[in-house]
Amino acid sequence: MSEAGFDTLLAGRVRHRQRAHGHRSGIEPVLLAAFVPARPGERVLEGGTGSGAGLLCVAARVPCITGCAIELDPELASLAAENFALNDCPGLQVLQGDLTRIMPQGVFDHAMANPPWHDAAATQSPDPGRALARKAPADLFTLWAQSLARHLRHRGTLSIIVGAGAVSACLAAFTEAGCGSHVIFPLWPRPGRPAKLVLLQAVRGGRGPTRMEPGLVLHAEGSAYTSAAEDVLRGAQPLRPRTFPSGGPVPGETS
Repeated sequence: MSEAGFDTLLAGRVRHRQRAHGHRSGIEPVLLAAFVPARPGERVLEGGTGSGAGLLCVAARVPCITGCAIELDPELASLAAENFALNDCPGLQVLQGDLTRIMPQGVFDHAMANPPWHDAAATQSPDPGRALARKAPADLFTLWAQSLARHLRHRGTLSIIVGAGAVSACLAAFTEAGCGSHVIFPLWPRPGRPAKLVLLQAVRGGRGPTRMEPGLVLHAEGSAYTSAAEDVLRGAQPLRPRTFPSGGPVPGETS
């Protein structure tokens, strides 16, 4: 395995080893994990887990969850397994393989992913791992949405984080995968600035209208995080869009 660096997430609640060079996790998996409306005892599936940061952050916030992470890169899959053991998370497992072909056992309450979303035609990174993690072929969102949704229970949630330019393609992919009641949650870099990243959520079998949430402002004027962002990134607080509690009714729908 390539040299791996050690860091922590959620103010030390999660110990995390990742590649010292090439593609590295940022704040995206932490924000994505905070967006997943998991409750104690539920099952969470993560596609493209990398070194496992996202699923570990869900486990740090929600007690007694179990989960399965899928990762194509054998080196990253091994690193994710190491991180699950390092954080004493026996309920988490990693499967190495292609998300669109691998079949984890059982049904899940929630699925999550931080898929590649940069235009595949744009300039490639010279680092192969970074290029693979960032570039999205034309049908990737549809394939990922269908692959994750097929493992969800009825009314289970599918959550992803993507660039703002990929929102329309992702919502269309959600719909094609049978997931509706879309929630759009922008991540504003600073007050008055356009959102570069967006959290999206859908419900398997949902029929409610698409809702745009106020979102989260990440930075105040300057480089410091806002107090609301600190609550999520360091305090392990959940992001709370006006979505349904797990297993409950979706606003605007009848049971």
